[in-house]
Amino acid sequence: MIRSLWIYFCAIIYVLRSGLKLHKGRNLFKQDTKHAQQELFETPKWVSQKVIKKTGTEVYVKGQEKLPEEAVLFVANHQGLFDILALIGYVGKPLGFIAKKEVEKIPIVSSWMGLMRGVFIDRSDKRQSVRAISQGIENLKNGHSLVIFPEGTRSRGSNLNTFKSGSLRLATKANVPIVPIAINGTYQMLEEDNGRVKGSTIYMAIQDPIYPNDYKEKKHGELAEIIQSSIEKSLKQLT
Repeated sequence: MIRSLWIYFCAIIYVLRSGLKLHKGRNLFKQDTKHAQQELFETPKWVSQKVIKKTGTEVYVKGQEKLPEEAVLFVANHQGLFDILALIGYVGKPLGFIAKKEVEKIPIVSSWMGLMRGVFIDRSDKRQSVRAISQGIENLKNGHSLVIFPEGTRSRGSNLNTFKSGSLRLATKANVPIVPIAINGTYQMLEEDNGRVKGSTIYMAIQDPIYPNDYKEKKHGELAEIIQSSIEKSLKQLT
């Protein structure tokens, strides 16, 4: 428990340090060029890598050469909270998240999430959800990659929950590639031991992009099943 408290303390310090760079981040946000996006993303990337390294975790990523230059919708399985830090820190491309409304209440973190073109969604409010999805579509159209977790909640293990198809409309409406990512090992860092933080080994496999021409004839439910099957198969190989 003492080790967990120390890691939490260090994470808070890293986040507070990132707060000193918010002014620069807001200026880069206004510029909205590819170079500005990359430079803005360096701070959350640094925080994410520092926190993961502090846990004693090793991260292995394969498939970065498959990443398209343009904005994409990343579709990943969701084992635990550390999925978010792993994606920010190690995918190799600036990205934002479709995040729960509660995250908007966290100081500094919510500011960075906004600057990363993330979108906060309140699933209990249908009108707000529609507006949030519309904003996400616009962000993708404007060249900002986003991440969704179609399971809707953490699996807290290596098994997958059923992928919900609705969030895939972000890609189909924005007409951007979908990039599935399989993540394994993050649940062992927090969820496996009742909130106690410990080291693990994270494996991430970036899969072949699914381009609009590949999915335009498919229904969202069918597309969700294809992506889930692909990620499930990849998880069995991530050791």
